[in-house]
Amino acid sequence: MRSLLLFGDSNTHGSMPAPHLGFSRRYPLEERWAGRLAQLLPDWEVINEGHPGRTTVHDDPIEGAHRNGMTVLPALLETHRPLDAVLIMLGTNDLKPRFSVNAGDIALGLERIIGFIRAFGAGRDGAAPGILLVAPPPVEEAGCLAEMFAGGAAKSRLLASRIKEVADRTGVAFMDAGELVTVSPIDGVHYGPEANPVLAEAFAAAVRRLFG
Repeated sequence: MRSLLLFGDSNTHGSMPAPHLGFSRRYPLEERWAGRLAQLLPDWEVINEGHPGRTTVHDDPIEGAHRNGMTVLPALLETHRPLDAVLIMLGTNDLKPRFSVNAGDIALGLERIIGFIRAFGAGRDGAAPGILLVAPPPVEEAGCLAEMFAGGAAKSRLLASRIKEVADRTGVAFMDAGELVTVSPIDGVHYGPEANPVLAEAFAAAVRRLFG
């Protein structure tokens, strides 16, 4: 059986839109896009490593250094190898003003992650796994997360183009989730339930096309 690692944040984890701060409910397994993806790819082991609050390469001074994707990535690659493919969908949390980075910097953080995955040898027989780089949809400054993401909406509208530049430069596959789904108006960051089947079906088709 082939293996696919989903490396993402709360929207990979399956977090529901938050009506208030402190809300932490998660879609049921069979409803999350990751759970649906596993059902659509029965010949793959789909490993969901989505962590709420995860950034690309930044320690979070409020929510903890363990939110840094680069910090945990070596352990995840070592734990789950051999991997045939890795789907990366990160960058949303980097939009928070506490990190003071622009869309280009966020994309460069993703480029660093791609380079690390390729060099780590987590694929079959020490090779590099295939990589699918996904740009998250733009955020809106809405609801209880509006202040947390202040200024992020404008930056997020540049993110897909910057991430595609990284994909082109590094030669990895690219998808723009913003062409498929939008964020919920409840909190402007997380996806409503209607997004889950759309993402699952699009990712399943991409995995079959790109990785066999």
